Amino acid sequence: MEHSLLVWLLPTLALVVGVAIGFLIARLAPNAAPNRTQRQLDDIQERFDSYQNEVVTHFNSTATLVKKLTQSYQEVQDHLAEGANRLALDEQTRQRLLASLHADAAQAPRERLTPPRDQEPPRDYAPKAPNSPGMLDEHYGLKKS
Repeated sequence: MEHSLLVWLLPTLALVVGVAIGFLIARLAPNAAPNRTQRQLDDIQERFDSYQNEVVTHFNSTATLVKKLTQSYQEVQDHLAEGANRLALDEQTRQRLLASLHADAAQAPRERLTPPRDQEPPRDYAPKAPNSPGMLDEHYGLKKS
């Protein structure tokens, strides 16, 4: 009898100890995983915020440079107009120089090309004469003998 009690008691005791150890590990292990996941999430959020700041900075710099480019272009135009007024020998030459300077700025935008209206679009089938067999007819292309 004592032997059968030992056979049942030892595995039951091992099972209870195993469940207790598993419970303790389960209680301690999930706390480590969320902290690691939270750190990764915080790191990704920080990198994303940094990227957004870089994008905003890039476009602000681009806008500033384009504004400077526009101002420089205007200054060059003004300098050329002033030079044309000051250095042209006669009125006719001055007018031609000024007209060529302002012709580039005053050009109207080009109109889009449109296809001619009298042309018919290409067909995706072969045209045929009335009362003649079409390409899908079983006698198409065969000579009658």
